[in-house]
Amino acid sequence: MNDSTLNLIVQGALYSLVFFSIVTWALILIKGIQHWRLSRRNRQFTQQFWAATSLDAATALASDASPKSRLATVGFDALYVSEGNGTGSDLEHSWDRQELLERHLRQQIQKEYHSLESGLAVLASVGSTAPFVGLFGTVFGIIHALSAIGKNASASIDVVAGPIGEALVATGVGIAVAVPAVLAFNFYVRRLKVTAAELDNYATDFVNLAQKSGFRVAKYKVKQTQEKETDTSKPQGVFA
Repeated sequence: MNDSTLNLIVQGALYSLVFFSIVTWALILIKGIQHWRLSRRNRQFTQQFWAATSLDAATALASDASPKSRLATVGFDALYVSEGNGTGSDLEHSWDRQELLERHLRQQIQKEYHSLESGLAVLASVGSTAPFVGLFGTVFGIIHALSAIGKNASASIDVVAGPIGEALVATGVGIAVAVPAVLAFNFYVRRLKVTAAELDNYATDFVNLAQKSGFRVAKYKVKQTQEKETDTSKPQGVFA
């Protein structure tokens, strides 16, 4: 290989590592904001949910973007569907009330898990491959140095300093890219497990509350009542 080809390979490895670094830090920032928002919204919804006077009253809570609120919405929908006249008429509703509720909650937890898991595979891939990409550049940097020694018939510092410097830089950059990716991956996997455990505990509490209410919920009745009260509270005319 000529010097230009060797330089191109080493530079390509370095540019690849720079790209990996940008992707890694972008994912770290995005996942950090995502987990912070979900944690804050989960805490808010949990406080509102447990402050409700009953499970029927909890159906009136606004459905926000938190995993727990989506889980509760799915649970309320399952309890209401199980009261339909078509219950048991097809495979979808052939379950009893508790089985139907648990099935819907389990499916929603899996959806939330997959949503939070997105991006972690990229962090794992960068963390495991970046050192080897750096090593790849290091190997060709050393080859470049040996080639320069052969052409100049000299191993002076002026001949090998440039290629050896590129090789060492490639190794250092590869490690510098891999370390944040690995640390971020481990951190977000831990956060994912904690969030999944919280959702499992909440689902268990939801099933227990539903059992106390006979696996029935007057979801739409509560909302309609509130809408009527809102309408009647408005002035009906100029002299109301």
